[in-house]
Amino acid sequence: MSSITFIGAGNMARTIGTRAVAGGNTVEIMARDQSKAEDLAKALGGGATTGEWGAVPAGDIVITALLHAGVVPTVAEYGDALAGKIIIDISNPFNATFDGLAHSEETSIAQEAAKIAPAGASVFKAFNTIFRDVLEKGRPDVFFAGDDPQAKAAVTAFIESLGLRPLDVGGLKMAHWLERAGVLTVGLAGNGIGHGNFAMGVKEFTD
Repeated sequence: MSSITFIGAGNMARTIGTRAVAGGNTVEIMARDQSKAEDLAKALGGGATTGEWGAVPAGDIVITALLHAGVVPTVAEYGDALAGKIIIDISNPFNATFDGLAHSEETSIAQEAAKIAPAGASVFKAFNTIFRDVLEKGRPDVFFAGDDPQAKAAVTAFIESLGLRPLDVGGLKMAHWLERAGVLTVGLAGNGIGHGNFAMGVKEFTD
């Protein structure tokens, strides 16, 4: 099992954290508001602990459970405290109308975080194509992108520990397309499907 630190104590930290504890992982919560971190750790149970904001995370895998605008500044603020860590960005940088991305360049929040991450850190994108309620109640596929093969094995094992299927879409440059897939998911929820009780995934066919 894995050792996981969540930076952030919001709904996605609670949802993924619940699965992480159930899967036998060690969980730590960090938040600017220490009381929120303590409340979430208590709610998760399973020996979940809290850490001081900005300190070296206990987890080998660090999930930035933050709104997209906070991810890169937080990675910069933590600096060398994240050296050697696997950092997973789960954010979606939607524009104001939720029909595009907040940035126009062919980049992603994860790629921008990787540019300022400390030596030895490996940045990934994952979980951003899944609505929280589906992640809480269902068994959706989890698309992820990242560069380091050894870190990919750790991310794969962690996702599997949640009872979910990891699907590697390639290197970190694919994080840009995962963010666009997040936009597609919202478009389907508002139009063709008409609700958020679904997830995109892969169905394999054989001859």
